[in-house]
Amino acid sequence: MKSTVTVQLETGTLLKLINRLAELGGTQDLSEGVSSAIDCWLAEQAKLATGCDPASARGYQWKSVFLPEGTVLRSWSYGDHNYARVEGDQIIHEGKSVSPNQFAQSFARTTRNAWTDLYIRRPCDKRFTLACRLRQQLAEQAASPAEPAPPPGAAAMIPETTVMAMFAAMRAQAQSYQGAPQAWQHDAAPESPRDPTPGPGWTLPERRKFRFRLEDVAFD
Repeated sequence: MKSTVTVQLETGTLLKLINRLAELGGTQDLSEGVSSAIDCWLAEQAKLATGCDPASARGYQWKSVFLPEGTVLRSWSYGDHNYARVEGDQIIHEGKSVSPNQFAQSFARTTRNAWTDLYIRRPCDKRFTLACRLRQQLAEQAASPAEPAPPPGAAAMIPETTVMAMFAAMRAQAQSYQGAPQAWQHDAAPESPRDPTPGPGWTLPERRKFRFRLEDVAFD
């Protein structure tokens, strides 16, 4: 049995869904319609590559560094940290739109370089990174050549020399198995029956006088 939960849905969205179900006709259940709509949305999102979500396309382009919406900029001045945030396509500080350079200069009494003064934390980052260091990391990633994808079935291909060595080992193993039973049969062959015929001279009188019966020796 499937479990269900209750979620809040805007009235306008629900009415649009009801009208759409009515246009399609049939006896479609409203709960099934909501589930189908969510499944369709998830399927479309799965087709998007990482970082290509339209909802995260907004942001501020700072030279070669793109700051997506939600990025936090931090500046340090006279023992205090100052923060700005990317909202939409602008950097907002104290309700005003500023550039990175303006934000870096707003609390300084001397000229500052925004690349070496500001720290950046994007929504995907766990900690702040110096702006110039982030720019260098992105440049290195862009310069590094992408690894070519292996052709289909390349992982399953085995070199010809390896295949020949495998066949040779299998052939030698089969030959050893064929010779093993013959050797075992030779070693396990029954011995020839013992010959009870007395040797020469064993029945002579001088030999017979030294023979004793077992009962005479054991029970004397």
